[in-house]
Amino acid sequence: MIEPAQRIKEIPPYLFAGIEKKIAQALARGEDVISLSIGDPDLPAPESIIDALNGAARDAENHRYPSSAGLPSFRRAVSDYYAARFGVHDLDPETEVVALIGSKEGIANLSFCFIDPGDLALAPDPAYPVYRGGTALAGGSCYIMPLLAENGFLPDLDAIPREVAERARVMWLNYPNNPTGAVADPAFFEKAVAFARRYDILLAHDSAYAELTFDGCYAPSILQIPGAKDVCVEFGSCSKPFNMTGWRLGFMVGNAAAVRALSTYKSNVDSGVFQAVQLAGIAGLRDPQPIVERARQVYAARRDILVDGLNSLGWSLSKPKGTFYVWAPVPLGYDSGSFAEEVFEKTKVVLTPGAGFGRFGEGYFRAALTTEESRMAEAISRIRKAFGGFVF
Repeated sequence: MIEPAQRIKEIPPYLFAGIEKKIAQALARGEDVISLSIGDPDLPAPESIIDALNGAARDAENHRYPSSAGLPSFRRAVSDYYAARFGVHDLDPETEVVALIGSKEGIANLSFCFIDPGDLALAPDPAYPVYRGGTALAGGSCYIMPLLAENGFLPDLDAIPREVAERARVMWLNYPNNPTGAVADPAFFEKAVAFARRYDILLAHDSAYAELTFDGCYAPSILQIPGAKDVCVEFGSCSKPFNMTGWRLGFMVGNAAAVRALSTYKSNVDSGVFQAVQLAGIAGLRDPQPIVERARQVYAARRDILVDGLNSLGWSLSKPKGTFYVWAPVPLGYDSGSFAEEVFEKTKVVLTPGAGFGRFGEGYFRAALTTEESRMAEAISRIRKAFGGFVF
């Protein structure tokens, strides 16, 4: 019998793989499914980006192997974007920027660069599962930093024991936050950078949703904090702001030693991003605001429909300031799995159980705003018809 490696036996199945299977099975039965589960934008990539791809794809020079570190022009565009968007003017595109096959790839692979078997990472909970998954695959373990409503879904860095902090090699943060929608301010980032400096930790910040904020809210870059590059890297993505999830294009910026380490790792395991996709990404990065402003308007309208609808059924939710997710407690009598299951069975509306994001996600569910307004309203209508209302 062929046995997989122990690391594969021990890692849990990826959360969204099971959800995708359930949706596919229901669709195969001819059922009308409304998915509020996976954060995959339904909006098309802008014509300017598509046109850039089409032109670049016809150039035979772009059919060759790309550099695993990324085109110099793409890395320069990322550096220029940081200067224009965040006022971070000192990113060296040669040594402090690396292109990624989507930010997920870089997030998972960074652990192989800084986590040896037995090492410790600090990971938020609830959180994007890849922080813990990448750590586990590299042979490390995670000390969990709970994200609690009473703390604004920010980790309490003062609660981390000194002996844990002294062992930690990497700390993961993510703001605007998936799944909670929380947005961190510069004061929190200052505290996090100081913590990383004190304990000689690489602080890895996932900033995939930086452009998706609402109601005048601004999401800073952690690299705006003076001295952050000494201990920090930040992950960005073209997926969410430019609706390019299937194109697989992202980047990591910041600490030069960490960029060099990830570039070395990538040179051994992948052959980079198709150059035409990188050139298309440049088209977005050079003039992002018209694109992201339209996305913000769409998601804000959907957010309002969903939150107002849930509140009419018994919830008392505030409208999230960031990401395209709504994070909500489950009603009395349910855990996150049983609530999502019963809603799906009775309404064919797919919600993501909070427990899939970690132990502290239990008691919540996540709903994505990646469904058009009429379907969002239909989802609320189905839930109201099936359940009437809920008690909390």
